[in-house]
Amino acid sequence: MFSSTWNFIKRHKRKFIFTGAVVGGVYLLGKYAQKKIREIQEKEATEYIAQARRQFHFESNQRTCNMTVLSMLPPLREAIVSQLNSESLTTLLKTKPANKLEIWEDLKIISFTRTIVAVYSTCMLVVLLRVQLNIIGGYLYLDNSIGKNGTTALAPPDVQQQYLSSIQHLLGDGLTELMTVVKKAVQNSLGGVSLKQSLSLLELEQQLSWIRAEVEAGSQRLLSWYMLADDENALAAQACGLTEKDVMTIKLLNETRDMLDSPDFTTVLNTCLNRGFSRLLDNLAEFFRPPPGDASLSSAPDSLAAISLPLAKIIPIINGQINTICSETPSHFVQDLLLNDQVKEFAAIVYETFSAPHELQK
Repeated sequence: MFSSTWNFIKRHKRKFIFTGAVVGGVYLLGKYAQKKIREIQEKEATEYIAQARRQFHFESNQRTCNMTVLSMLPPLREAIVSQLNSESLTTLLKTKPANKLEIWEDLKIISFTRTIVAVYSTCMLVVLLRVQLNIIGGYLYLDNSIGKNGTTALAPPDVQQQYLSSIQHLLGDGLTELMTVVKKAVQNSLGGVSLKQSLSLLELEQQLSWIRAEVEAGSQRLLSWYMLADDENALAAQACGLTEKDVMTIKLLNETRDMLDSPDFTTVLNTCLNRGFSRLLDNLAEFFRPPPGDASLSSAPDSLAAISLPLAKIIPIINGQINTICSETPSHFVQDLLLNDQVKEFAAIVYETFSAPHELQK
């Protein structure tokens, strides 16, 4: 029995060797495949965890952006009101002065100017802080990642503080220059309009469009100038004895300037401005509603043009809008800007750019 089995094996030796090689190869290949699958799964799990961590950090950063914007609105409002103080004129009018008409004309220009400046500066504040805090957020993500251990931080606290203090340009020199440009445009548009002349909401919208056109197209400066001081000025101010912190801050400012000069930023800012002025008109529309029970006006085909108010009555309405626009409590105006989809998408692009690992090599 054993001899016959042995003879069978000898006759089919090659087949057995081939079969053994195949079975062994399949076994080794299976082991190799299992190892590779484990490696891929582990890599995918690691990448998923890293992406989830990055997403959580991004969302947390956006909440910080929103809270920062709300905290900056009261000082922005104070800065506008202190330079465009209509309250003093209103108080003066109550004394029935001899130059009453002249004061009313000043009140007209100041009221429109400060409300329009409030719309511009609030929109600028929202998008500028989105850029700055997402640049910082991206670098903080890298600083806190495993790969950054033992190396110099990209955004240490003192650099963050110095960099973020650049927002003071928007609340200072930039805001003052913006007021000058807007006031000139308001004067050109409304200066010749009589206080007794009645305007419909549609006509008021047209006046705002003319003012915007002069501010945005007629000015020699881009809107980004009002948000961030020129690179040349920043460098000149620190030309001597630059510290490592100064160099890092200037790098952040230059990166911010690049973002502000990008077409995407211009698109997002224009979207915010369009939404901001649209919301302003929505607020004003509440005062152009027909009297209760007057069905003929409310059902008119062009109800925006059906109701008019004398400019003298519109002035106090427009004058009070700054309290809604620059409100620290989330008003519809501010929420429209903070929750705008294009603002969110742009914030994600900025964060993605500056939290990418290749930034470590710079």
